[in-house]
Amino acid sequence: MAAGVARQLSDAINRGVYPPGSRLPGERQLAEQLHVSRSTLRAALGDLEHEGRIARSPQRGWFVPSPTVGEPPSTLQSFTEMARLRGLKATAAVLERAPRSATIDEAEKLAIPPGGDVLVLVRLRGMNSTPICVDTNVIPMTIGAPLLDADLTDRSLYEALEELCSVSVYRSAYSVQADAASAETAALLTIPSGNPVLIGREVAYDRAGTPILLGYNTYRGDAYRFEADLYRSV
Repeated sequence: MAAGVARQLSDAINRGVYPPGSRLPGERQLAEQLHVSRSTLRAALGDLEHEGRIARSPQRGWFVPSPTVGEPPSTLQSFTEMARLRGLKATAAVLERAPRSATIDEAEKLAIPPGGDVLVLVRLRGMNSTPICVDTNVIPMTIGAPLLDADLTDRSLYEALEELCSVSVYRSAYSVQADAASAETAALLTIPSGNPVLIGREVAYDRAGTPILLGYNTYRGDAYRFEADLYRSV
């Protein structure tokens, strides 16, 4: 009986009846809707919690968690690859795409002359229907020129760089820090202004050690997990 109730709830989540981040009805109301006892319902909810489909908190009760992204320790993955591993569809909407001159800091990190031409690409990345990240990249125009007119909607940037620019990201120097969402960022990520966000900064290199891009990625705080293998010096 509980397995059948779990399937019904799982199907409702898949159909968007309970979208990511939403709260399920209270147990009494949900049991009445499904015409089952509360003990059967609790068993079904426990099964779904074990599968990671729902979560429970003292403040919110049962809710559908937002998709969480994060590379396995010491493994570099694109946003699209992380989504695929979770059986989700990665989405991308271009918010800004324009050439400009590099700042002194950007030129130093990209190993190009100060004031050199770069492409600034800003996209809103999501998984299924949930916005996850505002993804900003600065790419030397000597590399990124083919991206100026390319269709980058719902496309992996790493894959586009390989296919259109003939460069591959091999290594990324990456750092993460917490911050509060600005009003503009919060509106894009559909979270309240001031909510926690995680900001990832990276310099990506090819196999030869040549800088390819600078990344500035703002993730919803409830949708990103950073993992790393740490070793003590000897």
